[in-house]
Amino acid sequence: MGWPIGKASELSGVSIETIRYYEREGITPKPARTAAGRRDYDPEIVSRLRFVKRSRELGFSISDIRTLLELSHSDASTCEEAGKIGSENLTLVRAKIADLRHMEQALRELVASCRKGRKDCPMLKELFRG
Repeated sequence: MGWPIGKASELSGVSIETIRYYEREGITPKPARTAAGRRDYDPEIVSRLRFVKRSRELGFSISDIRTLLELSHSDASTCEEAGKIGSENLTLVRAKIADLRHMEQALRELVASCRKGRKDCPMLKELFRG
């Protein structure tokens, strides 16, 4: 006994369109169909959808998620491999944080140049100049 796609979406927190995308890409298996042809999502697929959602929230690429899913069903020692993927992702996240800090500083300076009542906006000029 499973659930229709709407309920699977609700239970997993993944939108219906994203569920369909994951099916097309082979990230999640295609669910069984009811006699009426409706998709029937079992608890294992919903659990996998939650795994993928959480992984995406942490910034893992679809490719990395595929690998992590494969590792999660492997009999081999997988923690070291999963840790390597996590470490690589952590490096990327740290680089994004550094970029965001630079963006924050640049925006802070641009916004500080704005004054109420001015007709010539330094921020707009700077944005056009770039």
